[in-house]
Amino acid sequence: MNRAVVCLAVFLSSLPISAAEPLVGRWVLISQEVGGQKLAADDLTLRINPAGKGLEFAYSVPVNNIQFVSLRFSVPLNGTEADVTNANAQKIGTVKVTKAGASVYRIMIGGPNRPTASGTMTVSADGKTLKSESDATPRGRSAPVHTVQVFSRQ
Repeated sequence: MNRAVVCLAVFLSSLPISAAEPLVGRWVLISQEVGGQKLAADDLTLRINPAGKGLEFAYSVPVNNIQFVSLRFSVPLNGTEADVTNANAQKIGTVKVTKAGASVYRIMIGGPNRPTASGTMTVSADGKTLKSESDATPRGRSAPVHTVQVFSRQ
């Protein structure tokens, strides 16, 4: 009996953290659509890692063949507000993330001189793709702009 418990404990401790949160991983943008128009997929990488009682999100782009983090935030998945920082670690806004289902996360992000965007991030059933959908109303527009980004797990 004790041997079985120890074996189970060792097995469970060896599971990757991503088993706990499907969102955890390295994601590369493969397609995007803004306001109904397909745009070229930029060289955008999203890394999501465990951080304390939440997750750290880091969006990066290549600069001289080095991944340059352009946007970062660490946030619990309970709707608590957290700061969003830019590449210079300056606060540029705030974000809230809540877990809405087994593989669905609601996000609201905004800041001074930026429209507030709200949407969802959904990990596919096979765990290979991440779909991010959001709506934001830019200054001077009366209707929100719908954005869809699809990422592939790397």
